[in-house]
Amino acid sequence: MTNLETLRTEFTKHFSVSPKHIFRAPGRVNLIGEHTDYNDGFVLPIAIDRAMLIAARKRNDRIVRMVALDLREAQAEFSLDAPIERVEKNKWSNYVRGVAWAMQARGLLLSGVDLMMHGDVPIGSGLSSSAALEVCTATMFREMSELEISKLEIVRLCQRAENEFVGVKSGIMDQFISALAQTDSALLIDCRDLSYQNVTLPHGVTFVVCDTSKRRGLVDSEYNTRRAECEQAAKFFGVKALRDVSFDRFERSEKDLPPMVAKRARHVVTENARVLQAVEAAKQNDLTTFGKLMNASHESLRDDYQVSCAELDTMVEIARQQPGCLGARLTGAGFGGCTVNLVEDKSVDAFVANVAREYQRQTGLTPQVYACHAMAGAGKLA
Repeated sequence: MTNLETLRTEFTKHFSVSPKHIFRAPGRVNLIGEHTDYNDGFVLPIAIDRAMLIAARKRNDRIVRMVALDLREAQAEFSLDAPIERVEKNKWSNYVRGVAWAMQARGLLLSGVDLMMHGDVPIGSGLSSSAALEVCTATMFREMSELEISKLEIVRLCQRAENEFVGVKSGIMDQFISALAQTDSALLIDCRDLSYQNVTLPHGVTFVVCDTSKRRGLVDSEYNTRRAECEQAAKFFGVKALRDVSFDRFERSEKDLPPMVAKRARHVVTENARVLQAVEAAKQNDLTTFGKLMNASHESLRDDYQVSCAELDTMVEIARQQPGCLGARLTGAGFGGCTVNLVEDKSVDAFVANVAREYQRQTGLTPQVYACHAMAGAGKLA
């Protein structure tokens, strides 16, 4: 059975009635532009063909009942008429609670629902399973409660849910691409004013994701520390965000910054430049330059931002040794999760097999390696 059929069947079995609608929101892989979003910078993600699905049916009261099919049918519920609070048990439900909290805080009237979630975005892999769940939840509430809100409003509400309710000070990229992606395109997003443009992907190549199987917890990682270090650097330069610092200005003042803060700032300043260069390379189908920029991004994340790990570095090194691999880098917050690799179409099958085998031999971990296709953003499937 497909994920859609499985979800419909299991919902009917659990709630003794079929779902009214099924909604989908994709995960994402960021091609280049890491840890730039919360610095008002540029990012270049695609939505991938792995997604979160939610089957839902409206209730006659204001209760939200949830079932997580992928977590052994774990169940939780809350009332929309009581203060919505974060819970320690069934933490997965906080993403749904947080979105409902943010939407109601915005003055939107939500309907009670029975919902079941099911997806194939690996949790903790750096492919934004949490943002996919948030965007899917908001898309579901918009339809079930007959709300007139835009996709951009959904993006902002979901980011608020993650920042203020779940407690992760993430940027806006993950929710943005999950909601607004276009098929066969990346989005160049300016995280300051949320302007964006579609960027047609290069021809003759495929982006391959390699999941290291090393899991990370974003809330528990050093993510918030990095953000504070960037804010310290921006304050030093007297600007709103590191987006406003040119490389020349950074170089002139680098020696006056605390060494660790200087390293963080160097990554952000150079990474923003790499994103814009990568967009130009994509437009010209300059695969060699695009790949070199990906490689430089990884080195910067490893050495200056220090968010890589042994498993990610091993995966990148193995990938770069393969015929047809033009570039490889970690993607997502780091500390585990996935790499993204630019691979010539004719080499993809051999790349997938060889990287999986060699990584397992070197680390003892079984990776997931798969070619990605750029998909459209969130919507109603049925």
